[in-house]
Amino acid sequence: MITKEKGNRNLPFDEQRLISFINNVVSINSSDFNEKVLRSIKAKDEIKAEQITSLLIKTALENVDEVNTEWSYAAARIYLRDLYKKASQNRAYDQEMKYGDFYGLLKTLAGMGIYSHHILQKYSRQEIIEFASLIEPERDLLFDYIGLHTLATRYLATDHEKNVYELPQERWLVIALHLMQDEPREKRFELVAEAYWALSNLYMTVATPTLANAGLAHGQLSSCFIDTVEDSLMGIYNSNTDVARLSKDGGGIGVYMGKVRSRGSSIKGFKGASSGVLPWIKQLNNTAISVDQLGRRKGAIAVYLDVWHADILSFLDLKLNNGDERQRAHDIFTGVCIPDLFMEQVERRGDWYLFDPHEVKNVMGFALEDYFDETKGNGTFRKKYEECIQNNELRKTKIPAIKIMARIMKSQLETGTPFMFYRDEVNRKNPNKHKGMIYSSNLCTEIMQNMSPTIQYEEIIDGDTIITYKKAGDFVVCNLSSINLGKAVPDNVLERLIPIQVRMLDNVIDLNTIDVKQAMRTNKKYRAIGLGTFGWHHLLALKGIKWESKAAVELADNLYEKIAMLSIKASMELAKEKGFYPTFSGSEWDTGEYFSQRGYFEGENASNWKEVAQDVKEFGIRNGYLMAVAPNSSTSVIAGSTASIDPIFKPFYYEEKKDYKLPVVAPDLDHYTYNIYRRSAYIVDQRWSILQNAIRQKHIDQSISFNFYVPNTIKAQIMLDLHLQAWEAGLKTTYYVRSTASDIEECEWCES
Repeated sequence: MITKEKGNRNLPFDEQRLISFINNVVSINSSDFNEKVLRSIKAKDEIKAEQITSLLIKTALENVDEVNTEWSYAAARIYLRDLYKKASQNRAYDQEMKYGDFYGLLKTLAGMGIYSHHILQKYSRQEIIEFASLIEPERDLLFDYIGLHTLATRYLATDHEKNVYELPQERWLVIALHLMQDEPREKRFELVAEAYWALSNLYMTVATPTLANAGLAHGQLSSCFIDTVEDSLMGIYNSNTDVARLSKDGGGIGVYMGKVRSRGSSIKGFKGASSGVLPWIKQLNNTAISVDQLGRRKGAIAVYLDVWHADILSFLDLKLNNGDERQRAHDIFTGVCIPDLFMEQVERRGDWYLFDPHEVKNVMGFALEDYFDETKGNGTFRKKYEECIQNNELRKTKIPAIKIMARIMKSQLETGTPFMFYRDEVNRKNPNKHKGMIYSSNLCTEIMQNMSPTIQYEEIIDGDTIITYKKAGDFVVCNLSSINLGKAVPDNVLERLIPIQVRMLDNVIDLNTIDVKQAMRTNKKYRAIGLGTFGWHHLLALKGIKWESKAAVELADNLYEKIAMLSIKASMELAKEKGFYPTFSGSEWDTGEYFSQRGYFEGENASNWKEVAQDVKEFGIRNGYLMAVAPNSSTSVIAGSTASIDPIFKPFYYEEKKDYKLPVVAPDLDHYTYNIYRRSAYIVDQRWSILQNAIRQKHIDQSISFNFYVPNTIKAQIMLDLHLQAWEAGLKTTYYVRSTASDIEECEWCES
């Protein structure tokens, strides 16, 4: 007899009950689906209830293809019913209610040490009951299977045994309550309701650490951090400790090593004593492996080095799969900081000189990395660089610039890295250059904020206590959130969405707990946020706009200008209410240079921009850095859209899992959108992607995680032309070079 397990009892299999469940939940009339499920069940002597659920989901997913995309939502509904069932059993309420007592959930998980007690302390029981009325269970139906499964398995709060407690709409509400807990009592209900509306309708996503940790008793809310390493043994080890402390809480790390002396440099006057940056990078590599994020994933660290640093060639080989393993660090990511002058020398096939930063400082009396070219083709960096070349007391290595570029491209095609950081353009467009310098970027190349090393200068003994004194540097913190363009733009909600989104991000700054004190200080000093976007290809498909078209470039220009204006206005309104960021005075927000530099005082929107600039001048701005476009790989999956500003991988493909294939379908795929999606990542002309990002970059004060998609057989000259076009177009960074075999995809653009 076919049975299913229920508690400690075995019950007869009820075929009609299962058919009724399928008709009610799946809501797709398919006799083939019913027959296949029943046939599989009857082939077994005994089957458990959870196995039936798994079978239903797997069979639904097998029906997904380019035409029958609705089966992904059917699988999500089956999975959702299973979540409702498990939550109701664990929390002891009727499954048909779908959602149980929200206040009880808060009490239960706080009692287990899963949730923090802050929400229960900041809000009264009656307030929480009122907030629970905001929950709209039908919004769970917005998820496709991959999105719901990703949210449920990675982000919903469980007990210590991973049992289901929190449900999707409760995660959105907990995030909203957590981020609004310190808002004025008379405004809180409205603000929580707005935040819940934005999250639950999938109009936006918060960064992965906020999504995972908001309301919980552990973890922090910021996405990533950037440190500047001082050239001293103490500075290097202190930085490594700080990196480890942040990595354990889920932060991605960017580390600028350009100030650290090169191999063969002197130490305390002893010539040739230094082993250079490589041993310290390998130490960071070990930290990335050893300090994981609560067992969920390894730490992630990107290390940046200047292209004129004497160790640059060995640095470029760090991730290669051949050569001396003692000179390799496979688990870190690399980035190269590139001045305009280097790219000019590459173009003209000129020579390039490598220097030891320690020796430059001792002989020349300045740090070469502290300068940049204030205008394209002219500026302080190239003058200081030329002084270094002309000084005969300074050791230097001459090498053709094109050879270094060839090494960069070789590593990119083999490993995807190094990332490219165009330091002059970054610093020219830095709205806070009155307070510092930007040396490098973060793990995903979208964050551009002032940086400086933290310096330990004294250690004293007071009885049995050792007191350490440090001068805090600018230790960058990334607080991220993104707009779902594929949903927010068609629904025409940007004007409503962006103010609540900017407020949520601003509140992350005050609510976050970061172990590294200089990061806390920098967070408050600049109040930097990174409002970004995802779903660009999704939006193009919905609008019927081809990727390789002037219309796509024009849309990028108009849309991101609108987002920029709304973001700046939202931050200005917050400044009216809460005050501007501490270093606002003298910034380019304050002087108006930010707006004039981007040409906002000309053209059809000039009057609106002049009004915005005047308001910012009068009231200030809450956030010293505002916009950054992150990769959004996992959060875009949850929201059912396309990642960042990238083209899709394919309109439809299978992702191999342990015991089955998971279908991946482009969002809103149908006979109208297929024509846009079919020009996918490895097919689209990358030159059009550069044009889109160049016009988009104009409106973003920080940067963009922008990938190149190329065949691994791409000719060197074509790859070089892409880099030169990106630099000349004013991009601040490029992210991965993602390459694939040429026989996988047609690649017409790189044949020309």
